Amino acid sequence: MADLGNDDEWELVNDSGFVYKRKKRPRLGSTAPPPPPDPAVEEKNRRERKKRALIKLKERYLNEIHKWEHLSNTLEDMRQKAQNQQQDEPSPSIHQAPVVSSDSTSGRILDDLLAQAEAHEAIIRDASYLCDVAESLSNAQEERVYQSFIDLPIWTSSPHDLIASLCDD
Repeated sequence: MADLGNDDEWELVNDSGFVYKRKKRPRLGSTAPPPPPDPAVEEKNRRERKKRALIKLKERYLNEIHKWEHLSNTLEDMRQKAQNQQQDEPSPSIHQAPVVSSDSTSGRILDDLLAQAEAHEAIIRDASYLCDVAESLSNAQEERVYQSFIDLPIWTSSPHDLIASLCDD
């Protein structure tokens, strides 16, 4: 077999999983390998990343809490408004027929029933609005969960990045 020469003249190259030998090229910069990272600096950087992630998570949770509080306050206001309307307007009984049927009495009863129907319509509209808000909050939460799965490092194009991210934890 032919001798390939000195082992110092050859280097192993790993090009995206394809490993081969080639002649060494002269280095222009320093030949010393970079110094190993300082463990204290690495720990400090890890803590900073963790702190930023926790602050971001806290802000998201506080924002969601504020939305739910607003929704709860709106529901409470709606309940109070409906209660006040019922106290202000005595609801006529549909089952009670007036003894004397005059135009003014039946007109007043009709107006009361119309006001009551409008109040019910407002309550239903407000409840529908609250349902829409709750649904949008739920959809936003679901989208965040989906996004967290999409952002997983397994979807990265390089297996080296995946292994590096797994080793970081």
